[in-house]
Amino acid sequence: MATITQDMRYRLSLIKYAERFGVTKAAIKYKTNRQYIYRWKRRYDGSIESLRDRSRRPHHHPNQQTPEEIKLIFDMRRRNPNAGLVVFWVKLKQRGYSRSIPGLYRFLRKQGIMAVHPPNPKYIPKPYEQMDYPGQRIQVDVKFVPSACLKNPKVIGKQFFQYTAIDEYSRWRFVEAFEEHNTYSSAMFIEHLVKAFPLPIQCIQTDNGAKFTNRFTTHRDKPTLFQVHLKQHGIRHKVIRPFTPRHNGKVERSHRKDNERFYATHTFYSFEDFAKQLKVYNRRDYNNFPMRPLGWKSPNQVLKDYLASV
Repeated sequence: MATITQDMRYRLSLIKYAERFGVTKAAIKYKTNRQYIYRWKRRYDGSIESLRDRSRRPHHHPNQQTPEEIKLIFDMRRRNPNAGLVVFWVKLKQRGYSRSIPGLYRFLRKQGIMAVHPPNPKYIPKPYEQMDYPGQRIQVDVKFVPSACLKNPKVIGKQFFQYTAIDEYSRWRFVEAFEEHNTYSSAMFIEHLVKAFPLPIQCIQTDNGAKFTNRFTTHRDKPTLFQVHLKQHGIRHKVIRPFTPRHNGKVERSHRKDNERFYATHTFYSFEDFAKQLKVYNRRDYNNFPMRPLGWKSPNQVLKDYLASV
């Protein structure tokens, strides 16, 4: 049911007053002109719907589609039901169509003959592979330290990096500060990680960055220094699918929590100051913080329980 607008109510009241007291008095009372009242009195047929504003849309346009063009569009749409707007326009243009793409779009939309494309296949993630023991697989990634945390004029403009390794079984985490992020820094980080982790490491998982692998460089067949050190320790290197950081989700999530719990509240005046604060934060806060996936145990407690059971 169409709604009755305030303008319609106003016009009805105006007409009734004019019929009772005259057009002149109605014009004075309602602060309008006599022509306005006469126009709506002529249009009024006893129903309030006759007082509704009529469409101002023109009945025709000098640039509207010609009958020949309309026939061409419908014929081509029957033969190309799934062609997109630009492809469809090009096909029409090859047959003499001279209208613009926006003009064609408006016509197709008005006629309801836009191409309907089936939805893209829904992404179905693979079941997550659960780890059975610490060291089975460790995720490694690098985080850029926010420049807003650097306060000393001597370090403003420089870049510091946080290397992070997180064990998928226990969520135990090892972090280290570096002034560069390259394959040498990555190799040194692995050496320190192997010494710090209490159990043998079987697999290291990283993204496809050049600091880890030459997979997408011109030296794709040459192992990086990082991979050489992994091989020396008998550790398998696994790279995730390109452009899918969710496959390294545990370390990515830990970096997000670092922004909330560490970088948002700390400032650094030198690289040594940053390295010291980062080490203390990881030891006191992260590895001793109870986590829901671990049954509200801390990573240190889970690792300790496993070592006591073997």
